[in-house]
Amino acid sequence: MTATAVDKKAVPRKQRGRWSDRLLYGYTWLIIIWLCLPIAVMIAFGFNNTKGRLNLTWQGFTFKWYAQLFSVPDLTTALVNSLTIALIATFGSAVLGTLIGLALGRYRFRGQGSLNLVQFAAISAPETVMGASLLSFFVQLNVGRGYWTIVAAHIMFSLSFVAVTVRSRVLTLDPAIDEAARDLGAGGWTAFRLVTLPMIFPAVLAGALLAFALSIDDFIITSFNSGSTLTFPLWIWGAQKNGLPPQVNVMGTLIFVAGILLAVGNAVIARRRR
Repeated sequence: MTATAVDKKAVPRKQRGRWSDRLLYGYTWLIIIWLCLPIAVMIAFGFNNTKGRLNLTWQGFTFKWYAQLFSVPDLTTALVNSLTIALIATFGSAVLGTLIGLALGRYRFRGQGSLNLVQFAAISAPETVMGASLLSFFVQLNVGRGYWTIVAAHIMFSLSFVAVTVRSRVLTLDPAIDEAARDLGAGGWTAFRLVTLPMIFPAVLAGALLAFALSIDDFIITSFNSGSTLTFPLWIWGAQKNGLPPQVNVMGTLIFVAGILLAVGNAVIARRRR
């Protein structure tokens, strides 16, 4: 077979490859656009100049809802509850999850396999099961449900995500680095603070951001353990029968933008460290 014949057969294959790549790229962007449409609608209706109680049809453009962001007291309280619960749960799950991740990644001990199983079971368990089990736990202890039971519940289901993330990072560390720090006179706490923590910090930060995202928008587990305390998702669920004010869209937009900024900041920090 001559070189000319080989080239003639190779050209259609390359063309088919180009067309398949273009179709794949186009399909991917269509899926991304489809997933972003609800967010775009939420952002747009935060600028809707609605005249009545319902914010369902476009009636004009306005910025006034951003100026009246906190004009619905119950909604403001629910948002504050969500933010403070998410911050406390993030801190608690980051501390506990980091310690668990260090233990699982660095040491070998009896019951380690069972602990690993429990961590992944907590991640894979349906939220209904997790919420009902936590509710049963609080009822058995005769603990009244409210703000702090929500915090405890959020820490319980978030710390597994932090622990798994930190453990994956710890497994890649060279134990000789920590040993070298100790040989040079550093104590256990000093070696951890100056050597180990900076190396695992990107994983800790990633786990903490994931815990914050899981906590602030959780509905099912929170509804089981909330009592009379309302969070942002619970308030929206209860108020939707009477119509949601545009402030809900504005608050959702601000939460979304804050999440994007945190994700971008985390990516920039990780890139600079590399």
